[in-house]
Amino acid sequence: MIKLVTVIGARPQFIKAAAISRAIRKHFSKHIREVIVHTGQHYDENMAKVFFEELEIPKEKYNLGIGSGSHAAQTANMMIAIEEVVLKENPDAMLLYGDTNSTLAACLVAIKLFIPIIHVEAGVRSYNKIYPEEVNRLICDHFSSLLFVPSDAGMRSLQKEGFILENRTGHPVTPDNPRVFRCGDIMYDNTLFFLNKVKKADVFRKYKISGSSYILATMHRPSNVDKAETLENILKALASIAEKHSRNIVLPLHPRTKQKLSEMPALHNILSSKRIQITEPASFLDMIAFERYADLVITDSGGVQKEAYFVRKPCLIMLDETPWPELVESKNALLVGSDYNKICQGADHFLNGNKELQFPLLYGDGSASEFICEQIIETFDGARRS
Repeated sequence: MIKLVTVIGARPQFIKAAAISRAIRKHFSKHIREVIVHTGQHYDENMAKVFFEELEIPKEKYNLGIGSGSHAAQTANMMIAIEEVVLKENPDAMLLYGDTNSTLAACLVAIKLFIPIIHVEAGVRSYNKIYPEEVNRLICDHFSSLLFVPSDAGMRSLQKEGFILENRTGHPVTPDNPRVFRCGDIMYDNTLFFLNKVKKADVFRKYKISGSSYILATMHRPSNVDKAETLENILKALASIAEKHSRNIVLPLHPRTKQKLSEMPALHNILSSKRIQITEPASFLDMIAFERYADLVITDSGGVQKEAYFVRKPCLIMLDETPWPELVESKNALLVGSDYNKICQGADHFLNGNKELQFPLLYGDGSASEFICEQIIETFDGARRS
């Protein structure tokens, strides 16, 4: 049996891990044993515990309780704790998701201990190394032995960086001879699986949301919420859009944004608008409901911009670039940054008139998690037999 150590620590990773854990439990439990390590990077109950419960993720064997801190302190503390786990468990491989500090720390530990790395959501690029996520995903890709890529854009990015996309057989799978697979997106797997489990009425009652037509907005990036001037531009744009288009703004408040707003009392008058409805951070299932029934999604989250596409809703991306360029190329999303005018104009673009948007299957057919497990088994069981 293959032993995998799975390291997760943030909301997007909990969601991705749910798809793989579900596939292992349903189809591959005779071949794969998963040991889940939760770093504690997201420690707020609404950002962590609730995701494990509603997504039916197996309880973690290790909770490292690292919490927040500077990039250096957080990553270093994670590395120390993860190394102890790896030395104790001696896994066949380490399974990592995305681009967080949890992923970076686990990647560095694994490569130094000669543990093969499996990177799910490989090949994602914004081509801007000012973002720590870009640095993390670059490092993890180039140290991985198995790379699972969600989209064609990711495959093109890896090819530019020198990866050989034709999977050569007859050679050991190593960081110097990795295998790359275009598998589709496991986030799409989860959206399809849970979509029919959510009901608008239940979610609106839970969060005390009034009105029927609304826009969903989320923001948490330091570049958007740490400076009062930038955050003010965004909030004023949301308030203006709400009034102009006669729609409420549903705003699940990320803990970071909530903390920053508590330090900026001058902005509270904008949030007093009756059309801006602030809620606690929403669980994954509740976010799917919010996204599914919204007229428009406005976000700086990499995960939420994709989820909007999965439920066939237009999206304004409050970043200057996106790691998911295919969303913009499909004309279902616009890059607006934190610019007041661009945000307002973007809302006008999608909310004025009846635009017939097309949502081709950019991210597979919803079976990525099964494909990933099959390739893991083939790789590591095959290595044992040979």
